[in-house]
Amino acid sequence: MNLDYIVREPENITSSTPILFMLHGYGSNEQDLFSFRETLPADWIIVSFRAPKNTQFEGYSWYDIDFNNPENFIDVHQAKESLNSVLENILKIINQYGITESRAHLCGFSQGGILCYALALQYPDLFNYVACLSSYPEEKILGDIVRDKKKLEKLRFFISHGTDDAVIPLEWGRKAADLLYELSCYFTFREYMSGHGVNQKNYIDLMDFFSK
Repeated sequence: MNLDYIVREPENITSSTPILFMLHGYGSNEQDLFSFRETLPADWIIVSFRAPKNTQFEGYSWYDIDFNNPENFIDVHQAKESLNSVLENILKIINQYGITESRAHLCGFSQGGILCYALALQYPDLFNYVACLSSYPEEKILGDIVRDKKKLEKLRFFISHGTDDAVIPLEWGRKAADLLYELSCYFTFREYMSGHGVNQKNYIDLMDFFSK
């Protein structure tokens, strides 16, 4: 499935140009995280995807959510379909730009962050910097993750969560620290005095992570 996306290209693109893929949250769109582009490195390609499913109020989602049923919070089949679509589109875009000498980066908010965990841990040879904002690692789509520490050693995770998040509880977000520690992945886990969103301090720390 071809996903719609918007892109910011640097002046010069080579086989080693960094490329960042962005995955928005439930009910949002490709413009949301794309607003970060002003403070991201100028020599990066920035690609922001639009999720394939329509939601109410003209937004989009990667899969349906049942807020009233924590046991079936996500539609697993749809989530896996979206994962495959994102992977296919990432590979196609990397190939289109001829990027052969650098790994891609990921940034996902909420639902998009959940997919970023699965993408990075299933295909660690493709990615380097991975930011998962206000999200959590969903076990139901993490069945095939790589556990070889050597293959995971290039991954760098930035995890952030609001202490007052009413959509994805903080304790769900903290599962990421347990999982990444168990896998011996390099990660930074930060909690902020905020709800389900990215406050100014979180934003500054995120930009600092991507500028290293």
